[in-house]
Amino acid sequence: MDQRMAKQYFSTELLNWYMQNKRDLPWRRHRNPYYIWVSEIMLQQTRVETVKPYFERFITRFPTLTDLAEAPEEDVLKLWEGLGYYSRARNLQAAAKQVLELHGGEVPNEKDAVFNLKGVGPYTAGAILSIAFNQPEPAVDGNVMRVLSRYFLIEDDIMKGSTRVKMETLAAELIPQGRAGDFNQALMELGALVCTPKSPHCLTCPVMEMCKGRIEGREDTLPVKKKAKPPRPEQRIAALVTGTSINEGKILVRQRPQTGLLARMWELPHVLASEPGGLASQVPDEPAMDMMKGHLLEEGYAINPKEFWKIAEHTFSHIHWNLQVYRCEQADHMVSPAMVAERIETYKTEGYVYKWIGPNDMETMAFPNVFLKLLKEHFAL
Repeated sequence: MDQRMAKQYFSTELLNWYMQNKRDLPWRRHRNPYYIWVSEIMLQQTRVETVKPYFERFITRFPTLTDLAEAPEEDVLKLWEGLGYYSRARNLQAAAKQVLELHGGEVPNEKDAVFNLKGVGPYTAGAILSIAFNQPEPAVDGNVMRVLSRYFLIEDDIMKGSTRVKMETLAAELIPQGRAGDFNQALMELGALVCTPKSPHCLTCPVMEMCKGRIEGREDTLPVKKKAKPPRPEQRIAALVTGTSINEGKILVRQRPQTGLLARMWELPHVLASEPGGLASQVPDEPAMDMMKGHLLEEGYAINPKEFWKIAEHTFSHIHWNLQVYRCEQADHMVSPAMVAERIETYKTEGYVYKWIGPNDMETMAFPNVFLKLLKEHFAL
């Protein structure tokens, strides 16, 4: 069978399968462009089952794009807490403000306008235009590239930009007239449920008969994907500082700077134990506690380190934090006026803001998942 017939077979059989097997997902129950947009941003690098409750809570709190655009950023980050990749939430809100200012609060259906929204790349733009407006635009993500690589036996490295362009062109050719939204979702569904990264379920695949990858026995070796550089390991020392006197029952936390990694999110105080790129090995307890004590003293907070608590980890796309967490107490003595002045200068240069908090404060403050878990465990929440 020639390429044209292979494409027609693929599109027809895939759509038929999808209409009978598609999952009932909350963002599929309507064609609201705003809801579809939110779901697609949340689904980036995140499992469907994880996203479901987040999507429901987010839409309940911000039912319209205007509600999102006008909300305090702290509220948006709190609703995103635990999903990770927090720049997604900030970009989503920034783009909502763009839509409010430039498009009267209505998600645009013009390709250039959608592409110009902050945080919207080719995949997300294609998903919005096809699913919400049924426009014949491809939406090519990792799932889709895996499916196409196997079915058409494409051996190009999917990490290359040229391969993505090739896949987008191919995906656009496969879209049946008038069925762009259903077809793109069908492709995603097949990659998520059947044509999985490992041990694909070929016997239940609706297009198995003409899948070149399966016929050639290449289903487990495709797609070709150059391994990404592993995240750089960093050894860090963190302090869980319990308060005394008027701060009894509280924990010392700090807010990160206005820009950069995890901008404006709250965390336990921590310090890098070695130079970036240096050996990331565990530091003995005494030097580690002295390091943390000295760091917080420079920030204007006197503490008494008590004991090692636990190891915690957090992985970003480019960095892996290995956190040695120590239980500490607020010291009884006050810091000197000069130290307070130095602390104020630290605020100016590093942008950290410190605060004593109790368990109730966590209802409104957004923490990265690693610190959220530590605080919940401490407060027994």
